[in-house]
Amino acid sequence: MNFSSNLLRSSIGLVLLIAATPSFGQAPGGAPSVGVEKVEKKPITESTEFIGRIEAINRVAVVARVTAFVDKVNFVDGTEVKKGDLLYQLERGPFQADLDAKKAVADQFEAQLVNANVALERSQALLKSNAGAQATVDAALATQKALAAQVLGAKASVAQSQINLDYTTIASPIDGKIGRTAITLGNVVSPSSGTLVTIIGQDPMYVTFPVSVRTQMDLRKQYAAKGGFDAVKIRVKLPNGELYGSPGKLDFIDNTVQASTDTIILRGTIPNPLLKIQTSRGNLRELSDNEFVTVSLEGVTPVEMLVVARSAILMDQQSDYVYVVDAQNKAQRRSVKLGQSTPAVAAVLSGLQPGEMVVTEGVQRVKAGAPVSPSPATPTPATTAPGQ
Repeated sequence: MNFSSNLLRSSIGLVLLIAATPSFGQAPGGAPSVGVEKVEKKPITESTEFIGRIEAINRVAVVARVTAFVDKVNFVDGTEVKKGDLLYQLERGPFQADLDAKKAVADQFEAQLVNANVALERSQALLKSNAGAQATVDAALATQKALAAQVLGAKASVAQSQINLDYTTIASPIDGKIGRTAITLGNVVSPSSGTLVTIIGQDPMYVTFPVSVRTQMDLRKQYAAKGGFDAVKIRVKLPNGELYGSPGKLDFIDNTVQASTDTIILRGTIPNPLLKIQTSRGNLRELSDNEFVTVSLEGVTPVEMLVVARSAILMDQQSDYVYVVDAQNKAQRRSVKLGQSTPAVAAVLSGLQPGEMVVTEGVQRVKAGAPVSPSPATPTPATTAPGQ
């Protein structure tokens, strides 16, 4: 009997314990518990993403202008150079000798011209005193003009020789990062040798990105009245997913559409300052020529838009939608049109009104038209607006 009584009491206690434990997610009245947030307008930054490429503004392929041996290579591959820095020194001796010879010829003709001028003046004076002849004057004048022409030709030859001598010194025409030399010390170079080395300008850089014609027209409508190029800025996301620190400025739209892709090229300028990283070959920079990046075209001025948590957004074959809790605490399906979105929040272009309560937690337990038990949603850091 004692054993039976103890078993009965244990069974009754277990039944009471089970009855006292509510099911997960259910309010006492049977309605599922959900977290809700109020729909509010918040300032957001409009942005549109594209795939782009970094391009150097200045690019120089250094070539030889004369044929000569390379006497000196005066740079280290991969370092940055300044405009005017010596890159290659070619053999100067033959060109200096040619210049000296041309100068000697020019000096000889100038001396002869001085003598011809004196002879012409003397013959003209004798003609006035009836002691000379017109034929003598004419011959002296012809000689003087011929020598004057020879002087001009000789001076032109001197100038050409000086130019060729100057070409033996090859200096950097721009500031930039130099590549690998194609010619080493002791080799012969000539204008037909091709590119000796390439120099790429570093700061600032271009960022170019193709945009579909339809998107370009939408962007024009969106920003033209707000200042055009001045109404947007460029943000760049690096290949590793990091956001580049310096924004850029849109400054160019191409004048033709690419027929094969129905896109048009947009271009911006973006700073590329030195990093605080020292190497054996100088400082580094973040952006490199021909690098693929993700380009965000952002509005400069934030706009007020309705924003909801991204967890509230559901989707089916009909549309994107949310559940709105009405005055009777019933969940009503509401189709929405979304604008800018992030993993945290989404801008709503249409379908919701400010002040409405949207289900953001427990949406999987909600049925359209069914009652719910709403309570404030758990605060999360997911309140950052798109593009910010």
